Amino acid sequence: MNASPPDAIRPALTHEEIRLVILGILVAMFLAALDQTIVATALPTIGRELGDAELLSWIVTAYLVTATAITPLYGKLSDIHGRRPTMLVGIAVFILGSIACALAPNMIALILARALQGLGGGGLISMAQTIIADMVAPKERGRYQVYIAGVFVSSSLAGPVLGGFFAEHLHWSIIFWINIPLGIVAFAMTNSLLRKLPQNNRPHSLDVLGAVLMITATTLLLLALNWGGLRYSWTSWQVSTLLAASAGGWVAFGLRLGSASEPLIPLTLFANGVVRNGTLAACFGMGAFIGMTIYTPVYLETVKGLSASDSGLALIPLMIGTVMGATISGRAMAHVTHYKRLPMGGLLVAIGAVLALARWGADLPFVGLEILFGVISLGLGTLLPVTTVCIQNAAPAHQLGTATASMNFFRSLGGALLVAAFGAILLAGGVVGGLHGSTPGQAHAAADPGALAAFAHMFQGAAASLAMALVFLIAMEERPLRSRSAPAPAAD
Repeated sequence: MNASPPDAIRPALTHEEIRLVILGILVAMFLAALDQTIVATALPTIGRELGDAELLSWIVTAYLVTATAITPLYGKLSDIHGRRPTMLVGIAVFILGSIACALAPNMIALILARALQGLGGGGLISMAQTIIADMVAPKERGRYQVYIAGVFVSSSLAGPVLGGFFAEHLHWSIIFWINIPLGIVAFAMTNSLLRKLPQNNRPHSLDVLGAVLMITATTLLLLALNWGGLRYSWTSWQVSTLLAASAGGWVAFGLRLGSASEPLIPLTLFANGVVRNGTLAACFGMGAFIGMTIYTPVYLETVKGLSASDSGLALIPLMIGTVMGATISGRAMAHVTHYKRLPMGGLLVAIGAVLALARWGADLPFVGLEILFGVISLGLGTLLPVTTVCIQNAAPAHQLGTATASMNFFRSLGGALLVAAFGAILLAGGVVGGLHGSTPGQAHAAADPGALAAFAHMFQGAAASLAMALVFLIAMEERPLRSRSAPAPAAD
């Protein structure tokens, strides 16, 4: 690792340079977020062209598994080698994976290319948040988290539309080719300016064994969650074996954390109450949100009889409200002392709205549903910048990348767990039409009392998850936010 100038003589970024860097990393984030949504509407076309339609779900699963499992490793590598090389490696791997996807001659090749793409995309989101933390003081950081929320909403709205258009009118490979110019722009915009980031030259080592154990345990768990109840029964030997192997891997990883000289996720980091409670609050909050965004369209098609395209449009309030809530709480953090009060109130309102959806959703008119969706996402959105900024404010400078990546990892894992739990509830309640792609009329016909009860239980589960997020948010210490950013670790 090369020596670098101390922070005192290192050139500071101007406001204009900060804006350019943030724009560049937002483009990189948009790449990762868009690729999680743009593929869905192109899947039928891909299946027809490449054959092996029974493997279609792996196009999504391969990316999800590798992107989630690799996230903590990016955080640790950035703490060791610096933000710039780690971010650029992530972008480069993502671009290579995109090219491999676009050129894939068959389904197996496409699945493998998607896994490679996930290895690059998995670090882009957490790295973007970490780089913002390096440049912007915690007291001002909340307003920049709003841009991150905007990226996710934009990708959620634009992805399905673009994917369907490209697949129907051009060629499905375009959904991967468009990543190339976007990736080059992100690479170029961040390459030179990230050299100016302040650095903290503290020596680190990478726990390779711990990384292997964590990635293996995470991969096995995600495979079990993706297959359970759909591809195989939850009691099948395939799912049981995956769960048992994952549990063994997590036990081994836990033992490794206690014995390694510098573990992948330091136990001292989660001994910090702010980091621990903030991560758990984000995990339960985002888990509920991800689960609802996956299965609310099924609810709209099954219970309300909407078409797939109409149900997608009906989700707009559920997505837009998140940005509005994040904007309000993010900007408020710079001006109020008790910044937790707003998200605490927001979560209480969101919990009430989800319970109302569980109790009266089937009888409400469409406008009433849209209002509830907006209220839920508005309340939940207030949580997101607060947990992220508080975790980064409390984490030591030399562990900032690890803390941010760990938060994103557990948020993704919480989403996977709740998606699996919600899916199990709906399958147990006989909601099979919407889950297996029937037409809206067929799905609506399946909305019997058992199915309605299953959706009610699903929404009650979402309310319980939000309640857990509220509990951990209340438990999180409300420390004063620093008025200047901490030096970033590791030179490049």
